[in-house]
Amino acid sequence: MRRSAIKAASKELERIDNVFYTYANTTSGVIDPEGIEHLCADMEVDPTDVRVLMLAWKMRAEKQGYFTLEEWRVALKALRADSLSKLKKALPELEKEVRRPSNFVDFYSYGFKYCLTEEKQKSIDIESICQLLHIILGSQYQAQVDSFVEYLKTQSDYKVINMDQWMGFYRFCDEISYPDLSNYDPELAWPLILDNFVEWVREKHS
Repeated sequence: MRRSAIKAASKELERIDNVFYTYANTTSGVIDPEGIEHLCADMEVDPTDVRVLMLAWKMRAEKQGYFTLEEWRVALKALRADSLSKLKKALPELEKEVRRPSNFVDFYSYGFKYCLTEEKQKSIDIESICQLLHIILGSQYQAQVDSFVEYLKTQSDYKVINMDQWMGFYRFCDEISYPDLSNYDPELAWPLILDNFVEWVREKHS
């Protein structure tokens, strides 16, 4: 790298860090839930907007509601956003990147892991899952999400959802014709919860 390029890169990093410290908690040195709320207000997006989760995915943020300086640098360098206005302008491109099928499965799986807030936690309560489904899949598969959420809230067999069931529901949305369910084959190793859901939908429509 030429000296001028190195200088430009370090200037860019300095600006990226400056944006970080605008929102970071001065005691902990990380952006905490309050800082994220402040950031969302300045970007004019709701904290529950899917693009906030997309930003966390781009950072590979490990802990829900917290961004470290390293995570922040990873995302903002990749997005070429060394100011708040550039970050705001980068959101539509980020959304396009996430919506590519090759990235979306990874993002969908990340969304689940990001919500595992306790050590050794492997499943998420039904209420949180319902909110998460609306945020991540609501715009793409509205009918399936609405129906599955209704099923989850009325059934009593499941109190929590695990990763296998979570990924199974995305596969269901992606592969199964809805609402007729004509190509759903229970022999094809679907999680049991989806067999039960399909049965529930068929009974409802019969």
